[in-house]
Amino acid sequence: MVPLLGWKKVAGPRGDGVCLRLRRLAPDVELPSYAHEGDAGLDLRSAEDVVLKPGERALVGTGFSMALPEGYAAFVQPRSGLAAKHGISIVNTPGLIDCHYRGEVKVILVNLGEEAFRVRKGDRIAQMVVQRVETAEPVEVEELDETPRGEGGFGSTGV
Repeated sequence: MVPLLGWKKVAGPRGDGVCLRLRRLAPDVELPSYAHEGDAGLDLRSAEDVVLKPGERALVGTGFSMALPEGYAAFVQPRSGLAAKHGISIVNTPGLIDCHYRGEVKVILVNLGEEAFRVRKGDRIAQMVVQRVETAEPVEVEELDETPRGEGGFGSTGV
């Protein structure tokens, strides 16, 4: 497990990596880390104990804040094991964290299962992928170019 600290570009196993500045909000919380070298997502851990009843959702703190470099965003996504085994997911998946946000990183968990689920402080509750993002400039036009797909969507290509 490798916590990320700092700000500069770093050479990692995948080439040109980016370090994050992480701020621990309580002395006993675990900072995000990769479980294995080469993983895309950093594991996020709960900073609190929470019980989610079936159908219930909760905003769960992680106990850290961060500074993403300009031109980067973080995307918080469910852990597949929690979803498959317990029906625990994230309401707004993926949760988007912009580079200028400096508050505590929180995760909106939802229990889609049939039994109550206990989240304990320190449990891995989500994963966070950091990606470079481009900024688009919206331009209003009168018409759009034609494509083979056209306006087809929402299952228009079949099952």
